[in-house]
Amino acid sequence: MRQKEISLNIQPIKPLDREFDEDDHILSSWETPVRPDAFEMEDDLKIEKIEKHFREIMTILGLDLNDDSLSGTPRRVAKMYVKEVFSGLNPKNRPHARLFDNKYNYNQMLVEKDITFYSHCEHHFVPIYGKVHVAYFSSGKVIGLSKINRIVQYYAKRPQVQERLTVQIGKEMERALNTPDVGVVIDANHMCVASRGVGDTNSKTGTAYFSGKFQDENTKREFLNYINSK
Repeated sequence: MRQKEISLNIQPIKPLDREFDEDDHILSSWETPVRPDAFEMEDDLKIEKIEKHFREIMTILGLDLNDDSLSGTPRRVAKMYVKEVFSGLNPKNRPHARLFDNKYNYNQMLVEKDITFYSHCEHHFVPIYGKVHVAYFSSGKVIGLSKINRIVQYYAKRPQVQERLTVQIGKEMERALNTPDVGVVIDANHMCVASRGVGDTNSKTGTAYFSGKFQDENTKREFLNYINSK
């Protein structure tokens, strides 16, 4: 029985597209907006300052920081922000992708699907999470599979919008592999939609980035059919 073809009706994102509605999840630039002096301060000092300010936020909310359960929260949150969930802001954490010769002369599409990611919406600082699917055609070099996961995690671990994250992963794969042929699809849940505002817990958001050979409809369909197969 012929497998039913599945398509995802998403147009490639243009990195220079701009929108200004502050509550929409629309790409404003494919580069994360950071200040030029963002990394002059050492991590320990950042943690100290964030701890102080988060303690003030909790106090304003009326929480009793003398309680054993809450007393260590400002420090925990500060360390989590700097060392974990926003560690992708720091370029020193950028993964170094070692390339290998394509000794097998494999010239077909290589796909890594269902890469789990966790990020944070830059509009409300609440989680975005879901799956990333990445594919490429080798231009003579290949990359270790775990490095694809690391590239995804690096860009996910910063305040994000899904459109920007999609483009950043695609651009980094092109750069790391020196190939123009990259496809990226992200299917994600946004807690800013589920846990606040409209409170919709069922909807998901899909974005895609297609370059080179992936702009061909047959190649795109092959990629999409594979990532949607069981």
